Parts: sequence; C-alpha cells; structure tokens
Amino acid sequence: MKNLRNVLKGRVVGPDDQEYDRLRTVFLGDVDRRPALIARPANAADVARVIAFAREGGLPLAVRSGGHSSAGHSTTDGGVVLDVRDLKALEIDATARTAWAGSGSSAGEYSAGVGAHGLATGFGDTGSVGLGGLTLGGGVGYLTRKYGLTIDSVLAAEVVTAAGEILHTDATSHPDLFWAIRGGGGNFGVVTQFQYRLHPVDRVVGGMLLLPASADIIPKIIDLAEGAPEELTIIANVMPAPPLPFVPAAAHGRLVVMMLMCHAGDETAGVAAIAPFRSLATPLADMVRPIAYPELFPPEDPSYRPKAIGRSLFMERVDRDAAEAIMEFLAKSDASLRVAQLRVLGGAVSRVPADATAYAHRSRRIMVNVASFYEGPADRPGREDWVLRFAAALNQGDRSAYVNFVGDEGAARVRDAYPGGTWNRLRAVKARYDPANVFRLNQNIAPAERPMARDASSVLHR
Repeated sequence: MKNLRNVLKGRVVGPDDQEYDRLRTVFLGDVDRRPALIARPANAADVARVIAFAREGGLPLAVRSGGHSSAGHSTTDGGVVLDVRDLKALEIDATARTAWAGSGSSAGEYSAGVGAHGLATGFGDTGSVGLGGLTLGGGVGYLTRKYGLTIDSVLAAEVVTAAGEILHTDATSHPDLFWAIRGGGGNFGVVTQFQYRLHPVDRVVGGMLLLPASADIIPKIIDLAEGAPEELTIIANVMPAPPLPFVPAAAHGRLVVMMLMCHAGDETAGVAAIAPFRSLATPLADMVRPIAYPELFPPEDPSYRPKAIGRSLFMERVDRDAAEAIMEFLAKSDASLRVAQLRVLGGAVSRVPADATAYAHRSRRIMVNVASFYEGPADRPGREDWVLRFAAALNQGDRSAYVNFVGDEGAARVRDAYPGGTWNRLRAVKARYDPANVFRLNQNIAPAERPMARDASSVLHR
C-alpha cells in the first residue's frame, strides 16, 4: 500500500483510515466487504498503476463507479477496489453536441451538467448510478425509445487495459474493443472517459402517475405504451402504494401502478401522449408535468441501502394471464417492498442491428424485473423463493438476460446475456485485451483459449 501511495496522484485508503468505512460502502445493504485498500485514481495513468499493483500482488481487483452492482461486484474482501469516482471531468461541445465525461460521474451529475445547455444523453432512471457500470452494460432509461440505449450514444472511450495500456477506442480505432464495451460490461478494461452524443432534450413532460392496479389495467398500460409515440418512455412499477404524503392515506399499501413517465418532445404532443394513461382510471397521484429533464433525477439519500433480491427477464406480451399472475404474487407477499417493474422497449432500440453492439437483445419488446426487500438472513430464503417463483410464472420461454440486471446467478445466466455468436466474439476480444482475466470480478466472460494478435498502433494518451 505504501508503494502505491508513493506513485499515485490520487488517494489510497486503507482499513486504518478514517474514511475507509464510508468509502467501502456500496448501494446494497447486504454487501459488507472489507477490501485491503481502496484506490481513488486521479487520471488514467493512476488507473494503470493500480491495475499493475493488483496484478503483480496477485490481489483480486474490483472496479467501482456508482457501486450499484446487484451481484456485489463493486467491491471485494481482501483485494483492491479501484474506485473511479474522482474521475468526474466533463467537457461539453454544445455546438457539435458531444461530451467527454469521466466514468466516475453519476447519471444525475452528468444530466445536470449537459442539461444546462438544453441537451441530454439517455441513462437509467436513478441519479446516483455511475456512468461506468451503467454504460458498459447497455443503459436502459427515460430516453430509450426516442434515442436508444446509452451505448447507442457512445462515440468513443478511453480504456486502460490489463497490461496498463491507455487506449483510445472508437469505430475506427480498436473497433473490436469499442464493440465489446458497448454491452459487454467491465470485462475488457477500465473505462476512464466516455465520449457521448448529446441530444436536444431541454424540457420534457414527465414525472410520476399513480393508478390503482388491476388485472384489467396492467395490459392496457402496456398496450398504450407500445403504441405511444417513440418520444414517450414509461417505467411501470406494480407495487403496494408507499405511504408518501401525496398518496391518499386510504391507498397506502394497496396495489398500484406507479408509472415513471418521460415524453422527450413537443410539450403539447407530450400532454396528448400521456392523456390516454390518465383516462384509464382516476389517478391516485398525478405529478406528470412539463419539467427540465434533469429533474427526473432528484437527489437521493446516501444512507438508503436496501436489502433486496431480484430477477430480470424479457417478455413478448403482458396479457390478462400475466397480469393476474402479477396481482396474485404481489397480493400474497407481505414484504415491506415488492414490485413487478415493466419497461416497454422498441423504438430506437430495435432499429440498431443485433450484432452492432455486445447488447444483442434488440428485438425484445418488454423488460421485466421482479424484486422483494428482505429484513435479514432469516427472512432472505423465503423472499428469494418468492422472487424465483414469480419470475418463473412470468417466463414465456425467453432465457435472454440484460446484464446490468443480472445478480449473483451463476455463469449460465451470464451466458444468457450474450446469445448466438455474441458470446464467442466477446471471448475473443477478452483474450486480446485481458488474457489472464484480471478483470474477473464482474459478470465474467472468460477469455477464449487462443488469443489473436492485435494492432496496438493506435494507443493514445489522451
């Protein structure tokens, strides 16, 4: 640790340092690991030094951006955490509509920065999520149907490899690596900067619409969402109504559909697009209004660390039978929070060829997450059984997975995230850039047995 402190411009934090416990904490409340050290690099050269330190010492290396990994991959016991959260530089070219952003920025920070220019890049739906992990897995959020996944707006990246090379990658420079980091996760190196395309998104019609849930209304919501203009993306959460001040007391605990909505287009058209949803039932709460896009990412409580179990799947349709299963499972659980989250895809996502990026699920129509909170170790097995049975009841035979929503589910489930030739292609790229699998604390893709030679002539120190 002392040697690393001597060569790093950034910080090195160990168990004896006052801020160690705060910096080792990740989002999920059931992940409590104690790394040997936490490195906070100041630049790409620092990142290379940390990788070399871990590799030469034979120490496990975990890479952290926002710390939201549902499998706990943002940290490690006894190893090195490479925490990129000090890499927050943001260079905006409003005229060219591009931005270089450090991978340690959060979605909320980036959106606020570029939003000052009336521009946006689509990320997820949670402001505290880090750009690094979110982008590398794909990125599904409020602008998905209009502008595609986050990776569809990535123009270039700076990547530090397992060998310590600092590479500039884009469609013409290391194109194999550029393809792989758009959906393949953190298997191929540590991204220190992304260059994103910016879209003209200033004010949107968005916010939360709360409707009573029923087996009749759920399919209607999905049908409306699929038929809506592409400017409208919704996230429909079927769940018990939380005891929030703007929710009528009589509705607390009742099953509702909490829709998070964003129409990225003309305000009048946005109001018209949302009107059919409002007419399905008398809203229990209606907070949808014209707002600045960054307002969809409100500040979050850093002490909020839920203990949760979830499973994700793709569905082709949400019909009456599926809606009845959703209502039945949610009604029979007494977990403090349980949810079926439904995201209608399509639009710009579906127009990208399946082999253009490592995210290959371009034709999938609906992404579903089922999840439950649990209270402690004794409560976990029962809640996990409920989640597994719930996911099985909704499964329509599609084994595909979105890697950012895969938890600690084993190697076979990682394989499900990369269908067809995508898996073998990723393994070949892994063998070129990380043949020793230094970056393995992730949804891991093992390198192919025979790495191919590559041209390193475009290595740049940007």
